[in-house]
Amino acid sequence: MKQITEVEKNRASEWFLSLRNDIVSAFEELEKSHFKGPFSELNAGKFEVNETKREDKPGVDAGGGLMSVMRNGRIFEKVGVNVSTVYGNLNKAAQQSMAERLGIPEMREDPKFWASGISLVAHVRNPNCPAVHMNTRMFWTPYAWWFGGGSDLNPCIEFDEDTLHFHSTLRSYLNKHDPELYPKLKKWADEYFFIPHRKRARGVGGIFMDDRNTGDWEADFNLTKDIGKAFLPAYLPLLEKRMVNEFDKRDKEIQLEHRGLYAEYNLVYDRGTKFGLATGHDANAVLMSLPPLAKWY
Repeated sequence: MKQITEVEKNRASEWFLSLRNDIVSAFEELEKSHFKGPFSELNAGKFEVNETKREDKPGVDAGGGLMSVMRNGRIFEKVGVNVSTVYGNLNKAAQQSMAERLGIPEMREDPKFWASGISLVAHVRNPNCPAVHMNTRMFWTPYAWWFGGGSDLNPCIEFDEDTLHFHSTLRSYLNKHDPELYPKLKKWADEYFFIPHRKRARGVGGIFMDDRNTGDWEADFNLTKDIGKAFLPAYLPLLEKRMVNEFDKRDKEIQLEHRGLYAEYNLVYDRGTKFGLATGHDANAVLMSLPPLAKWY
């Protein structure tokens, strides 16, 4: 298995930042292009960017990143695009969990880790436009490295043709690597983004993978990059098509109820949320995924 050096870590970190820049730019351009339909009279949204810092111990630098959030735009009610590179020592609970999940008992004795990634969640004003989540990441310890992530679509009002476009685009990017990948990662997403206490999925699915290590770092990195590259062509056309659609009060109620599902999943089940809070990352950045408004009945 390839030993990972600072060269590979830097390449991964730089890629996640580059992907973040492309998405932020595309979303701001889309905001400026919305001249007709609901909310087009508002000011075009812009991202507010803040640095995030992490400390392993008081006064000890342990990395950080950029938290980019747009609020109250023409299209996006709230969208966050976070990128980070963090390092230091895992706490005992995280060590035990990873050692057991990955079958690497050495991790119980050595807490060192390094991780980098991008995380995106978009909550949209118009109920006809779907919410979306995307995340890709690389994780390293002295005993193992792996990639993870994916993207999934979360419409409150479902359109079959939108679901087909989203999944077909993801499939086309994965097929460049292996035609068997899409059905495997789709099934993984269907299982991962299921809400047990509601007995339903939180959306219409997508793709998801974790602990990806085939022993070929370059191949796994290229797959991770293509998962990220697929995001904009899978998602932007859906916004462009639906952001001009009219809606009524009931549609808005359906949207707020669906956001409640999203919040429940992220607070109760999402592994990334739990890891971020447990390792001392900026809580505002970790909880960026929560919707600005939601309802429960």
